[in-house]
Amino acid sequence: MIRIPRTKRILSISLFILGGVLIFLAPENAWVGVILLSLGLGIEIAALIVSHHK
Repeated sequence: MIRIPRTKRILSISLFILGGVLIFLAPENAWVGVILLSLGLGIEIAALIVSHHK
């Protein structure tokens, strides 16, 4: 795991932004939208884990 707090913070913020963009860009009626939404949620969860892991 990453031990440097500044690097962890930068990584988690960039993962939050990437996840939010993927969730925002997901279309409503297509399988691509489901895939992008689940990928965005997975990235958001990974960002939470990186930011709160001790």
